[in-house]
Amino acid sequence: MVIKVDLGPRSYSIVVAAGALGDVGSRLRELRLGSRTALVSDRAIGRLYRKTVTASLEAAGFSVAAIEVPEGEGAKTLEVAQRCWNELLAAGLDRTSTVLALGGGAVGDVAGFAAATYMRGVNFVQLPTTVLAQVDASIGGKTAIDHPLAKNLIGAFHQPRLVIVDPAVARTLSEREFRSGLAEIVKHGIVLDAGYFDELERDLAPLRARELGVLESIIAGSCRLKASVVERDEREAELRHVLNYGHTIGQARLARRLGIAADGTVARQERMLEALGLPVRDAAIDVEPVLAAISRDKKAKDGRVPFVLAPEIGTFRLVLDVPAADVRAAIASLQS
Repeated sequence: MVIKVDLGPRSYSIVVAAGALGDVGSRLRELRLGSRTALVSDRAIGRLYRKTVTASLEAAGFSVAAIEVPEGEGAKTLEVAQRCWNELLAAGLDRTSTVLALGGGAVGDVAGFAAATYMRGVNFVQLPTTVLAQVDASIGGKTAIDHPLAKNLIGAFHQPRLVIVDPAVARTLSEREFRSGLAEIVKHGIVLDAGYFDELERDLAPLRARELGVLESIIAGSCRLKASVVERDEREAELRHVLNYGHTIGQARLARRLGIAADGTVARQERMLEALGLPVRDAAIDVEPVLAAISRDKKAKDGRVPFVLAPEIGTFRLVLDVPAADVRAAIASLQS
């Protein structure tokens, strides 16, 4: 499946297909970009997929410089970004060249930031290898590195030229990593599309079993929903806040406490999360530190923290000035 992200001159396609990592070279050649590329990945992902992607690029006539970055959030530092710039320069990349990010969200963030800032911006392609990156981080052009005082504080919007999603890679993920991506998928259904949520309910068992046909259909559906939000709010002015559903804690129960959502709406969300092996309760929640963290939310406006709440499946409402007592009670209700 090919999903178009319509952003005028910054438009691009998301290709969702099993085995798509083997077609990177031909897909990139269709864009008529320069012949030099840099493939950014971490060691673990590189061992799994670097040869496949490199062979595809070289067969299509591209030269490939491999750049290895640390795994996880440790990749998102100024030191690592500088190392990327140095290696891009050493490989002779110019403004017609392409940086490709092969990995999860952290690899995409630092590679995208390097691409956005090297020579004031070079071509960038996302090759996400986690479900979370496939349905979220790889789409929308948000790139960043961390500051010692805050995550994702230094960054830029730099849309990719292409996103290639291979659902088959989900079969290599740990159970924890896989479930992390499922949580993002469920969120899309809750706040954006009731029909998609219905589809998830029907396909819970094969999705949990990572059946390839279901994975491809569900991941493509989530990519479509993320793309539709990006098209309407490229620079995160307001609509894109809907994607922060679930980024705080207890939002379903908070909606019920405020009279915004009915019991049935909350129950459907919790049933699905439990069926996918995701937690809905935790005896170890310490309410006050959570409240303090929420108050420092970088999405706050003039000290007012926005809560994305779902009145019904497939809809959302942005609510400000939620009383602290209600937030505290909603979080406390999650304690088992």
